Amino acid sequence: MSANTTANATDERTRLEALWERDVVKIFVAFAAIYLVYAAIGLALGYSLDGIVNTLRRMTYLIAVYGMVTLALNLHWGYTGLFNIGVAGFMAIGLYVTMMLAKPVDPTGAAQYPGLGLPMPIAIAGGVVAAGLAGLVVAIPALRLRADYFAITTIAFAEIVRLGLTSGMAQQFSVFGAELGTGGGRGLTRNYGDPMNVIFELEAFSSFVDLTNALFGFGPTQARALAYSIVLVLVLIGFYWLIQRTSRSPFGRVLKAIREDEEAAQSLGKNTNRFKIKVFVLGCALMGLAGILWRFRRTGVTPTAFRPHVTFYIWIALIIGGAGSNTGSVLGSGLFVAVLFEGPRYVRRLIEEVITVGDAPNTFAGAVAPLLSANPAPFLRYTFDEFLTLQFVLMGVALVLLMHRRPDGLLGHREETAAAIPLTDRPVAETGAGPRPEGTDSDHGGDSQ
Repeated sequence: MSANTTANATDERTRLEALWERDVVKIFVAFAAIYLVYAAIGLALGYSLDGIVNTLRRMTYLIAVYGMVTLALNLHWGYTGLFNIGVAGFMAIGLYVTMMLAKPVDPTGAAQYPGLGLPMPIAIAGGVVAAGLAGLVVAIPALRLRADYFAITTIAFAEIVRLGLTSGMAQQFSVFGAELGTGGGRGLTRNYGDPMNVIFELEAFSSFVDLTNALFGFGPTQARALAYSIVLVLVLIGFYWLIQRTSRSPFGRVLKAIREDEEAAQSLGKNTNRFKIKVFVLGCALMGLAGILWRFRRTGVTPTAFRPHVTFYIWIALIIGGAGSNTGSVLGSGLFVAVLFEGPRYVRRLIEEVITVGDAPNTFAGAVAPLLSANPAPFLRYTFDEFLTLQFVLMGVALVLLMHRRPDGLLGHREETAAAIPLTDRPVAETGAGPRPEGTDSDHGGDSQ
């Protein structure tokens, strides 16, 4: 009986280990832990139910947006080895073009810059195409360069886009007789209807508002924000499906071959430059779409929203999850948003709820000087007052630890076979099967890329 119990326990442990090897399970467990911790912090801070749910809603919104852009960057770097650090520029192009196409021809009120007044679906498609074309303009000359020079080109392009949007020349201009404008440094004000009205005006949405009001005490505005976060999660799933299908296709296998050894791929007759241009355009178009979904419901947008640190945030999320892993991109985005981006803010609030910190010195010198007399209190208060500034330090420490302990990321350590079908397990005929000859070990049937 004890032997059977031991065998059952071993089988159960084996099943659990096999289940844990699935990336989807790891993502589910990690996200469940994140949401539970945030809910617990909300309870500790005395938040009401609607406040806790709204906090989780905001985090879901950020995870979905960062997940989309990280998946697009993974298509560039993780699968093809293209070092793109101009992500924010392509996001800006997608959003600005969409807003200029959707804004009415005759501006009213504070929205002093006209647009083309196109329907929102056409405007979104135009923004995505514009981001893709911008990627094409960058890729054709820049892909002749080595990886480091290509990276410099992309970040230079992103800065050209951001500074160009702030220039007076782009503030208002004419294209084929149509008046358009980026608003310059003041940005653009959204004076068109909410892009989500096509959903919000449905009769079914009224039932959703009533349901969220009954469950969480949400009003219409909060219900709309929650519905939009759910839509972004669905779009994130669509991003994942598209890039997963792309990576497993013959096109995707060529991309992986280029990443590992471009000269070997060329020797097999593949036009590697053409493949790199195609994937770069596709990734930039997806980045443009993510930029549109990020802010096109806001009342306005300014070029400062697309400073270089946005690109570095996306890279941090990709490094955490692991380059070359689509599930790692989603997991890395969730951990980045929950731990490094939003986490410090809520930890500070929790500390303030527990203890009284007091007034901090105004200068760093005023905080350090008392340390000479063994009085660390001013320094600790100053550190706490600059807690959000230390967020960048925490990001750097996290990256150093991750690169030291797990350089491939959390889920980026797998080896992918070059074959489209598994070759490790070859079926043996039921009759007439004899011993295999030496040198035909099936364990070596698949080659790693």
